[in-house]
Amino acid sequence: MKTSVIEARALGCTLRGGTVILDDVSLAVGEGERLALIGPNGAGKTTLLRILAGMQKPDRGTVSLLGRPLAALKPAERARTAAVVGQTDQPDPRVSLWDYVGLGRIPHSGLKSRVEEWGILNTALARTGLDHLRHREMGSLSGGERQRAQIARALAQEPQVLFLDEPTNHLDPRARSDLLGLVAELGLTVVAVLHDLALVPDFATHVAVMNGGRLVAHGTPAETLSPETVRAVFAVEVLRFPHPRERRELTVFDRPVSFSRKRFQ
Repeated sequence: MKTSVIEARALGCTLRGGTVILDDVSLAVGEGERLALIGPNGAGKTTLLRILAGMQKPDRGTVSLLGRPLAALKPAERARTAAVVGQTDQPDPRVSLWDYVGLGRIPHSGLKSRVEEWGILNTALARTGLDHLRHREMGSLSGGERQRAQIARALAQEPQVLFLDEPTNHLDPRARSDLLGLVAELGLTVVAVLHDLALVPDFATHVAVMNGGRLVAHGTPAETLSPETVRAVFAVEVLRFPHPRERRELTVFDRPVSFSRKRFQ
């Protein structure tokens, strides 16, 4: 059994007005696992990710990172262990890609020589396929390139855990697949909030299904994306059939549409 990198126990979060965002959520993420957090809007996915990453404190419950209480870690120490790629990062468009990725080295400031620092940045750019763009300004990059730049900056932190909050937003289908393929090849422990269910089976080793602030299923994609769970949580059907040209299974999430003639009269 893999060592647990993240352990969350009985997490709870309630807004001032009494709205429950998280209700008694417990889970563990093993070393090298890629956990997809999925669920309808308002299910508590982003709140759970923020709490697991140490960006928000729960009202109830505890989180441990690599066997240590997350609340006991200093910000710099936490940043040397876990990196976060969020939805709202808006870098100065005039900043070069090299300097932007270099921001990931802030938690390690003064710990390595300049030559070692440059080597780490070069590796981060190479692993994300951006080394040929190092001198470009951030404002000149495409949406997919900017997303990869965020991954490169996170890699520059040399983390053991990577948190991703809807990393495929605003990307076309091919770019979404390419980005998640890149993340999967990194070999890191990953926790990612994903909205597109079709991306989950090929990317995630494990899935946590959230609904109404509660964890309703947690396991492998085959276990959690059952027809019963998908229908109950997302109100869609899950269909599986062989790929017509490759030796793999295709998973399709389908919402039957009933058209009424009255709507067009």
